[in-house]
Amino acid sequence: MSSSMQNRNFQMIDTNGVRLRTVVEGDGPLVILLHGFPQCWYLWRHQIDPLVEAGFQVAVPDQRGYGGSDHPEAVDAYNIVDLSHDVAGLATALGHEQFLVVGHDWGAPVAWHTALLHAERVKAVAGLSVPYVRGQAGTMTRQENFGDNFWYIVYFQTPGVAEAEFETDIRKTLRQTYYVASGDAPENAMLMQKPATAQFLDGLPEPETLPAWLTEEDLDYYVTQYEQSGFRGPLNWYRNIDRNLELTPQLENARIERPALFIAGEKDPVLSFGGGGWVDLMDHFVTDLRGKVYIEGAGHWVQMERPTQVTETLLGFLKQFA
Repeated sequence: MSSSMQNRNFQMIDTNGVRLRTVVEGDGPLVILLHGFPQCWYLWRHQIDPLVEAGFQVAVPDQRGYGGSDHPEAVDAYNIVDLSHDVAGLATALGHEQFLVVGHDWGAPVAWHTALLHAERVKAVAGLSVPYVRGQAGTMTRQENFGDNFWYIVYFQTPGVAEAEFETDIRKTLRQTYYVASGDAPENAMLMQKPATAQFLDGLPEPETLPAWLTEEDLDYYVTQYEQSGFRGPLNWYRNIDRNLELTPQLENARIERPALFIAGEKDPVLSFGGGGWVDLMDHFVTDLRGKVYIEGAGHWVQMERPTQVTETLLGFLKQFA
């Protein structure tokens, strides 16, 4: 068992109608760390102890659908409003009126929306990899926008399809996915062109050996989590992309007014989404953006690939609000 797993304090916390398995450690102002796809609490293993040592209480849930948390059957149970309410309810359950929230990948939209829907409770917000923008329905979910080319978010829309592919060999799925989105992979490996009829893993390069930031032991742990939860819940998040807009018409012209920070690996494939302009659009939607930090050589899994730099950057931001 790795040091990042030893003596972790797990709690099953009731919030917003679900139970979330959550690592809860430390005392002080609350920081909630949110993972995305395909991850679990373990994404943040390098950040927990330094944040605790800096005087924070840290809560790191498996978000709904993931790991040891509840995974409701209904697709629409994974909408952004409920996901944001999960976070606020977690803080309430831990006895905090106000809190800091940090999210990566899908955790970033949850963090941004928590800062919008529970603004009075969020002291500050940080997003890793995914900037806040208010999209338009269908942009990311309809094949017509991608011609004859494969687009993974379209592929994820039909229940059961990606689940069947990913669950055939969970270790292979995770190994390839973590590798191709990282700074160690060949350029554009994740977004390589292939026909719309392809599957997600088709043609993706296999790492000859795991990158230094991902051990076989790490991969073992991730595999056990997906053997437990499957991929249905995690993929259902993608099936709510358009519904999320329908559920939040009041946010059409809303801006995030809490102090905010954006961090990304400079090689993160997500930075190229939307023609590469999403991060610039964030200046319009986030009124108190304290910085955009790009970490050299890192890809999508920036807090695993460059843990020290991410931890120091986050601490520099979060300590202002302790």
